[in-house]
Amino acid sequence: MEPQQRSPLLEVKGNIELKRALAKAPSRLPLPGSRLKRGPDQMEEDLEPEKKRTRGLGTKVATSRPRATALTTVPQTQGQTAVPKVPRKTGPRCSAAIATVLKNQKPGPAVPAQKPGTTAAPPVVGRKKPSKRPAWDLKGQLCDLNAELKCCRERTQMLDQENQQLRNQLREAQQQATALGTERRTLEEELARMRAQAEQGQQELGNLSTRVLELEERLGTQEGLVQELQKEQLELQEERRGLAAQLEEQERRLQASEAALSGSQAELASLRQEAAAQADLLAKREERLHGLEMERRRLHNQLQELKGNVRVFCRVRPVLPGESTPPPGFLLFPSGPSGPSDPPTRLSLSRSDERRGTLSGAPAAPTRHDFSFDRVFPPGSGQDEVFEEISMLVQSALDGYPVCIFAYGQTGSGKTFTMEGGPGGDPQVEGLIPRALRHLFSVAQELSGQGWTYSFVASYVEIYNETVRDLLATGTRKGHGGECEIRRAGPGSEELTVTNARYVPVSCEREVEALLHLARQNRAVARTAQNERSSRSHSVFQLQISGEHAGRGLQCAAPLSLVDLAGSERLDPGLALGPGERERLRETQAINSSLSTLGLVIMALSNKESHVPYRNSKLTYLLQNSLGGSAKMLMFVNISPLEENVSESLNSLRFASKVNQCVIGTAQANRK
Repeated sequence: MEPQQRSPLLEVKGNIELKRALAKAPSRLPLPGSRLKRGPDQMEEDLEPEKKRTRGLGTKVATSRPRATALTTVPQTQGQTAVPKVPRKTGPRCSAAIATVLKNQKPGPAVPAQKPGTTAAPPVVGRKKPSKRPAWDLKGQLCDLNAELKCCRERTQMLDQENQQLRNQLREAQQQATALGTERRTLEEELARMRAQAEQGQQELGNLSTRVLELEERLGTQEGLVQELQKEQLELQEERRGLAAQLEEQERRLQASEAALSGSQAELASLRQEAAAQADLLAKREERLHGLEMERRRLHNQLQELKGNVRVFCRVRPVLPGESTPPPGFLLFPSGPSGPSDPPTRLSLSRSDERRGTLSGAPAAPTRHDFSFDRVFPPGSGQDEVFEEISMLVQSALDGYPVCIFAYGQTGSGKTFTMEGGPGGDPQVEGLIPRALRHLFSVAQELSGQGWTYSFVASYVEIYNETVRDLLATGTRKGHGGECEIRRAGPGSEELTVTNARYVPVSCEREVEALLHLARQNRAVARTAQNERSSRSHSVFQLQISGEHAGRGLQCAAPLSLVDLAGSERLDPGLALGPGERERLRETQAINSSLSTLGLVIMALSNKESHVPYRNSKLTYLLQNSLGGSAKMLMFVNISPLEENVSESLNSLRFASKVNQCVIGTAQANRK
């Protein structure tokens, strides 16, 4: 059977669909320039004019050849490789249409393959453009389509060849790219290594630069040191030359000195002999000096004994501002046997008695009372003059003799002024206590050159209403004088001490002044009819003196007692007493009792009685070792120059006269 013949119209429609499919199918070949980026829509637009010219096949083929030629051209630059884009895949509909067309058409003549890099020359079409076929000429139209299909097949074959060439070029390019990538990675690794080496080199360069700077700095320092050393070397060389010159000079002098030394050695031998003789002479003179010192002490003691171991001085205080001047002749100081040049030793006191009268009714002549003492100090006598008279007695304490000095008299007669001095620290009005200690310190310093060393311990107490109080107490102990008792220093000891009292070592005047200031604040005083500020107690300043001569093994110890007695006043039995006056009455009774006991003790010592009533009073018991036969005692009787106090002045003078008549045995030094 013959195959069924297809209708020409159907063939034309199939060709048109095939052409549309070819137009819409994306090319797998990379196109140069802007054609590489064209899609199916742009290709369809390129084929649209040819749809309208279906009748002119020859012209259509002629216009399509140059495009194929353009696709085969792949421009390359020397040293570069063009990497084409990967073509899109062809859809299933386009593949089916192409397969149908290829099945129905016969294969055309093969187009020879071109070498890579060459461009196929477009065929020359010599025929004229056919005129438009009429609509009824289907066979002509079919012929045109077959011709066009043939051209498309040729074009496709040519494009396949170009595609194969481009694939080969792409493969070569990919191989070149792979090789270049490998080379690039190798170069990058090499570059990284070189950069690391460069950084290490930079770091080493920096370190070397720092090291160079340090070395340059050290070099500069070393150069400076070298210059200094060179300078010092020059100085040392100059100094060496100077020292060499000095050495030569010293050698010359040494030779001269050796010559002089030989002469000096002989002189030294003679000087040593002379020094030995001088040492022997010095020892003899020291022995003689010691003998003279002992003789001085013996003669000094004999002199004091000749003056009397119990001496009485009378001192009249001056009239104070605001007091009435005594009448002329009330107090007289007769001259001594040698005239006014002799120190006064007598005192004459006049007293008028209004109760006595003559037969004619005229007042009786005043009664005159004459007294004689070891020394009398008129109102104009100063503190220095008074101390000059007793300084030798004070020095006896350094020789080991107990010394006791009293100040006795009525209230307001100047006892405290005599013993302690006036207020204000004026050296002209210093009392016997600071002057005596200054004298002792001075003499002890002089005797230290003869080998004697002395120590001084001071105490200051008061006896108020037969109660012993410590005037040097401070803090919580202040005002508790009742706790102080008089006791012996130890079993079998004759030395007396006051318990709970302060014993202060002193070595200079400033320490003594501080003690006197403290005692002045603590002493019991009160206002009386005779004095605005009257001492109502006996104050006893004692200085324990200890001396030692270490070279000869001699020791001596003795107390120096300086006593300011309370004011002696008689009681008025007709006086009405209040509470304050009763307290003053008890004080006066205790004062007068202790003063009477003092007089009895002195009289018992003078009469050589077997029993001496020391214990009848705290005052005499405390001063027991300063009142006995081995002691030297001096009493100052102080009187007032006022006529209104004549009665009390006479009582004081009469008591002092009794004491002055007493004679105590020979004093003995306390030596060991």
